[in-house]
Amino acid sequence: MTTAKRRARVRAPELTGRGWLNTGGKQIRLADLRGKITLLDFWTFCCINCLHVLDELRPLEAEFADVLVTIGVHSPKFAHEADPAALAAAVERYEVHHPVLDDPELVTWQAYAVKAWPTLVLVDPEGYVVHVAAGEGHAEALRRVLAELVAEHTAKGTLHRGDGPYVPPVAAETSLRFPAKAIVTPERTLLVADSARHSLAELAADGETLLRRIGSGVRGRADGAAGAASFSEPAGLSLLPPEVAERVGYDVVVADTVNHLLRGVRLSDGFVSTVAGTGEQWRDGETDGPATEIELTSPWDVEWWAPAGGVVVALAGNHTIGLFDPVAGTVSRFAGTTVEGLRDGEAAQAFFAQTSGLAADPVRERLWLADSETSALRYLAYEDGVLTVRTVIGTGLFDFGHRDGPAAQALLQHPLGVVVLPDGSIGVADTYNGALRRYHPESGEVSTIATDLAEPSGAVVLDGEVVVVSSAAHRLERPVPPGVAAKLISGAAQQVRRPPSELAAGAVELAVVFVPPPGQKLDERYGPSTRLEVTASPPELLVEGAGVGTDLVRRLMIAADVPSGVLHVVAQAASCDEGVEHPACRLTRQDWGVPVVVQSGAPIRLPLVMGGMDESQV
Repeated sequence: MTTAKRRARVRAPELTGRGWLNTGGKQIRLADLRGKITLLDFWTFCCINCLHVLDELRPLEAEFADVLVTIGVHSPKFAHEADPAALAAAVERYEVHHPVLDDPELVTWQAYAVKAWPTLVLVDPEGYVVHVAAGEGHAEALRRVLAELVAEHTAKGTLHRGDGPYVPPVAAETSLRFPAKAIVTPERTLLVADSARHSLAELAADGETLLRRIGSGVRGRADGAAGAASFSEPAGLSLLPPEVAERVGYDVVVADTVNHLLRGVRLSDGFVSTVAGTGEQWRDGETDGPATEIELTSPWDVEWWAPAGGVVVALAGNHTIGLFDPVAGTVSRFAGTTVEGLRDGEAAQAFFAQTSGLAADPVRERLWLADSETSALRYLAYEDGVLTVRTVIGTGLFDFGHRDGPAAQALLQHPLGVVVLPDGSIGVADTYNGALRRYHPESGEVSTIATDLAEPSGAVVLDGEVVVVSSAAHRLERPVPPGVAAKLISGAAQQVRRPPSELAAGAVELAVVFVPPPGQKLDERYGPSTRLEVTASPPELLVEGAGVGTDLVRRLMIAADVPSGVLHVVAQAASCDEGVEHPACRLTRQDWGVPVVVQSGAPIRLPLVMGGMDESQV
């Protein structure tokens, strides 16, 4: 950010919410933080980009520990996320080691005019907003701004060093901690991804007796023997067919989510190896090639699917589906465009939204998908030789609920898992409804077969019985006794709490704000340094302005006869160090799904801050 921009004197609004976590019960006001640099992280725990930012901030929090106070402002998208117990669990699950403001009514969100999860706001030691950035990948920009602020306020005498207000909670002890997924091994045991323990736990068929643990339990990415290898919040697991496992030397593929890797596990001795990914998060560039040379982004689930001849990978971090061929040792883009949304049709042009659950259906030759951010159940199938995606439950990014009946009007809430049930129907781990749901493909009916589950994130069938991974209860459960019938729940439809952007019909200026961080400039050595892609749901919302271009400011024409919709905006900008022979260059990218209500007399400008500051936002 330029100095002129950074010196704009915009007073930071007060921090207002229901309560605080990680403070030992103390309430925090901005006045308590005077003399410190404060970083506000507006997040919600369903959002994969928000989880990325938590990890990006850890090194900065350590580097500037005596001058920086990070405050997580939790602004929920889904109704479940407004439950204070669910938030407390998420803060533990994701190892959030800074104070968190619980803002269920989005009071502070609106005071700061936030428009996207995640958004980062820097407040200087005198209480003024000096930097705003949306999305992820801003760690280096923040480091440079922080260094400038430290120098400036040290010279002014307005910087106070010392400990911040973080008070760690008391850790609980359980056999599993936030398990994510499970599979049945050839020995009829249960292999569980024990995400918060950063390891795999093999349990006996009773789902309770621990037989062994694969992984040291310490966050890391080391390969090797079972006791020395390490993971970082592993999630999905997939058994390879025996003939494939014999050729490649491992039996199970693990989605090592936070490491952005796929790992191979040999069941005979628990040996772990890295089979795909570089350990760096994909932001732009190649998606196809040698598996260990291609960057991945938050693989959340994996599933061997015979029609594809490989392991399908739910790449939740960029809303795409990948394909890993363990024999050839390659990965490739299988479906999706990176735009977050819900669009069916040919898989290469389809939109996905943080796909988090996969299940192969060999009878119907379908691959079922739990698309969490659209609260949707979908499937992939080859139709006349073309890979195609279809949606059976779900309507879009901002609609959810718990409603049974015909699939066209049924509602889910952020499902993370899917399983083919013994009778051939499809079970859905309806995570934020705390339920196990059932979809009958032949009748098109949706029902509920179990409730009162604690954030179920996956399910498997063992000897004809459904075993559910109850993540927030830290255990496996068998919630469906033999002979228990499904029940119908006529719950109400719900919508995201985030207020929509009001726009006027007709000409509207979309302006994405990006100012390179201190010491950098836009990288125009090889042509335009910026890119902007705009689409809409429904497409009729945009009369003009859809498509891809290089200018971050674009004139849109909003239809007068479409009352509401969602603008999908993907922006990126390349910047490089100034004044050095071999500059370090970085790509900043952000994806917005902006809910829009069309009203007469509404604003005719839509500013979105990707990096820098626009005073109209605060």
